[in-house]
Amino acid sequence: MARPTKPSLVTLGDFFKFAVARFRAARLAYGHGTTNAVDEAAFMVLEALRLPIDRIDPWLDLVPTPAEKARLITLIEARVSLRMPAPYLLEAAYMQGVRFHIDRRALIPRSFIGDLLAGGALPTARPRRILDLCCGSGCLAILAALAFPRAKVDAVDLSAGALALARRNVATHRLGDRITVHRGDLFRPLQGQRYDLIISNPPYVDAGGMAKLPPEFRHEPRMALAAGNDGLDLVHRILADAPKHLTKSGGLVCEIGRGRAPLEAAYPKLPFLWLDTELSEGEVFWLSRSDLA
Repeated sequence: MARPTKPSLVTLGDFFKFAVARFRAARLAYGHGTTNAVDEAAFMVLEALRLPIDRIDPWLDLVPTPAEKARLITLIEARVSLRMPAPYLLEAAYMQGVRFHIDRRALIPRSFIGDLLAGGALPTARPRRILDLCCGSGCLAILAALAFPRAKVDAVDLSAGALALARRNVATHRLGDRITVHRGDLFRPLQGQRYDLIISNPPYVDAGGMAKLPPEFRHEPRMALAAGNDGLDLVHRILADAPKHLTKSGGLVCEIGRGRAPLEAAYPKLPFLWLDTELSEGEVFWLSRSDLA
């Protein structure tokens, strides 16, 4: 496919069309906030100029400055040549309209648990104490704090780099008085604390999935993705220890990707409640403490 020449790139609409054409020709992989070339291009050109990312139509006739044009060209070409996910190039990602700083120290924010938090679809009352296991950049801990304004949230991760990002995002959203960040292996740094709600989007990619990851996903930390042959290494540990850290009426929400079949085979007596969203089916489960006990 022939590339538009750079002198023809005048308006933001020109850059948008140029990006779409480049992305389609390169057969990029998506899944870090967008699912196709059009949405990816719109996100990149709007976020690069710090414009609202919800709609590109109002900005198509905008004429970027020479410096902005150079930045747009650099970002578009980097997305193609490096196969780098757009949020890493722009150091920004959004969930439920909330902006998070992101870089390669943590998984790019994405989780169906975010949809459930924003939609009020969790089978729980108003939790006062919430735990986010494998918190990464802190996105779910922050969304939980926003969804439940009276709750205190603990956020745990093993990666020092990810926790540095989490602290930055917590500070940006001025939630430092309600979210406490801990470094450690799952429940270990919590010293017997109990919670009304535990949420977790742990590593859950199985060995077959890791072997087939597109280049874009290989830029993310391997420890945030890989979880053994069946993708359930951490989930087994979470299920084993969660009852000791839940209040009597508490519950666990956990995302497992395509692990439903091996999970149900491993725990045939557990009454998993699958919490589907508009874009997911059988990827997030709920178990109450009484179910686990």
